Amino acid sequence: MPTVPPNTNPVPEMRPVPQEKPVRLGMLTPSSNTVLEPYTSAMLGAFGDEASAHFGRFRVVEISMSEQSQTQFTLDPILEAAERLAEAKVDLIAWNGTSASWLGLEQDRALCAAIQNATGVRATSTMLAYEALLARMGVTRLALVTPYLTEIQDRIIANYAAQGIRITSDERLEDRGNHSFADYTPDHIATLVRNVAASGPQAISILCTNFRGAPVAAALEEELGIPVLDSVSVTAAHCLALAGADPARVTGWGKVFTL
Repeated sequence: MPTVPPNTNPVPEMRPVPQEKPVRLGMLTPSSNTVLEPYTSAMLGAFGDEASAHFGRFRVVEISMSEQSQTQFTLDPILEAAERLAEAKVDLIAWNGTSASWLGLEQDRALCAAIQNATGVRATSTMLAYEALLARMGVTRLALVTPYLTEIQDRIIANYAAQGIRITSDERLEDRGNHSFADYTPDHIATLVRNVAASGPQAISILCTNFRGAPVAAALEEELGIPVLDSVSVTAAHCLALAGADPARVTGWGKVFTL
């Protein structure tokens, strides 16, 4: 059996590689949502270990104007979920849902203030992210695609009108979901986007965080020449920017990461 010669090379000293603290994004998630977690994690894959998303759930199983549906958005269960997320030492906490589109932006402003007060962690939301983005883009004509009921959609349109934004055309699927929203395919949603694009909007919003619009946004933008603003993507881009990470590192998910 041959003799293995001794290794005469010195063993290199193992030193830790200096790196900045990873960005941790906390996301409050509707309990019946099955889309936003995998999509958000895929988007953040561009950052490797430099950024990650962490999720806390509270009960949301129906989207309508019924009393049962509206009580899902009471403060106590949301704050409980936010406090558990804060224990992961996240850099911010986002309510990754669109309820303020029909309940009013003041709902999210109050919620974010309550979260910050309870946890000491900066808070934001999907609809506050949209507000900032649409203002930055100067959008006054917006087209809208959702899975929602008419009783929800009409309130959304009225709330946008109060902000000086006209909905040029909209599609709604008359679904009270929330779990069923994820059953619509990206191709189905793409057809709805094409339908509203004919109204000449400055941007198109795919408004729902349990809706599979994000994977087709980039291709639709190239086809239509109009920014397609998916709710999951809008939230992810906004949170990355607030946490000090460059959203432009995320590619293949639409222009929202560079707007």
